[in-house]
Amino acid sequence: MSTIPKFSLEEGKFLVKLSRQSVEYFLKNHKYPPLPSSYPQNLDKTAGIFVTLSTLPRNDLRGCIGYPYAFGSLIELCISASIKAACEDPRFECVKAEELNNIVFEVTILSPMIALEQNKPYDEQIEIGRDGLLVVCDSYGKSGLLLPQVATEWGFDKKKFFKEVCVKASLDDNCVNDKNCKFYRFESQIFKEVSPNSDIKEEVLNERNI
Repeated sequence: MSTIPKFSLEEGKFLVKLSRQSVEYFLKNHKYPPLPSSYPQNLDKTAGIFVTLSTLPRNDLRGCIGYPYAFGSLIELCISASIKAACEDPRFECVKAEELNNIVFEVTILSPMIALEQNKPYDEQIEIGRDGLLVVCDSYGKSGLLLPQVATEWGFDKKKFFKEVCVKASLDDNCVNDKNCKFYRFESQIFKEVSPNSDIKEEVLNERNI
């Protein structure tokens, strides 16, 4: 059973458009935009959110930042995550305005985190295509998160998915066996531009039990 509140396509479209508009505003004015004067009331809900920017034609990653835990409205967090994905992802330089016509915006809304039980095999507790992974190792002060679409886009099986989330946290790729590390799964709802600044669709991942 899904653990994520469902949002309509219209609500998803609003968030993706807001994401692009927020980055455009920031690049032009060098400050965060004001909150929109009107928006779907459902977007006042609190939920984790990630924004991913990809460049065409190869869908190369151009930035991805978000908030795993809900601490503000989706509207507020969408604006913040969008600007941070564009200009504060340490892997990339800040996006330039002239790049925007070649960038696809994607917004992923996260369910609450569900802790995996350490006394059961982790791979029996997740499904590829349904779940994302978060690892938190407080003893080392490290954590890492991979969205559900990462596993399907790269063809990861469960073992590979766990290894890669360990790598994302800058840990040994076998951190799945470290009792100091806690693993969480989460589900998501994904809204994405079909092409830059064009139609927006909800992306449904295929669940795979591998």
